[in-house]
Amino acid sequence: MAIGRLPKPKPLMTAFTISLDTAEAMQAAAARAADNGYNLLKLKLTGAGDTARVAAVRRGAPDARMIVDANESWGGLDLAAEAQGLADLGVEMIEQPLPHDEDAALAAIKSPLPWIADESCHDSQDVARCARIYDGINIKLDKAGGLTEALLMAQQARAAGLKIMTGCMLSTSLGIAPAFALAQLADWVDLDGPALLAQDREDAFRFEDGMILPV
Repeated sequence: MAIGRLPKPKPLMTAFTISLDTAEAMQAAAARAADNGYNLLKLKLTGAGDTARVAAVRRGAPDARMIVDANESWGGLDLAAEAQGLADLGVEMIEQPLPHDEDAALAAIKSPLPWIADESCHDSQDVARCARIYDGINIKLDKAGGLTEALLMAQQARAAGLKIMTGCMLSTSLGIAPAFALAQLADWVDLDGPALLAQDREDAFRFEDGMILPV
């Protein structure tokens, strides 16, 4: 992949975020998301009780794909056991299980699921280090500083054999437009920021059947 060259944009399946809550509330939120056509759910987790939360989401959306964001909260847990429990429930990957300054421990843990760096990977200077610890990186333009740097990160990640996730913050369609271009290269796409807004801008991306579609 050459920097600056991207495939022609096409509709992509995007994750829909299930915010951290009680297991019962997350189950209900997952059921609503599935009813609205979302087939890939991203669960926000916190450490204690996470397996119960994921199990509840599975009950709420039995056919959905699931990825999880531990948000640096798994310090002190048996990471291999936690990962196995989530794998048994059909989770595909785990984002940032440990704080960024403690994540070196992940290299010695045999996990059935890939570890994906988020807070540990801001820009291209972080990719080489992450490649020694993680199985993939979450590229966000808000962290990278722009599309040129994000493309460089994607190039480095692929060269290192890493998976790529493209994420976003809460934003309008204009805010995620460059990320949508980058997401054409990604293994997982998490660009639901505009879908979480009460109102987006005109000429917005469309979200239909779990897909994000360009205008």
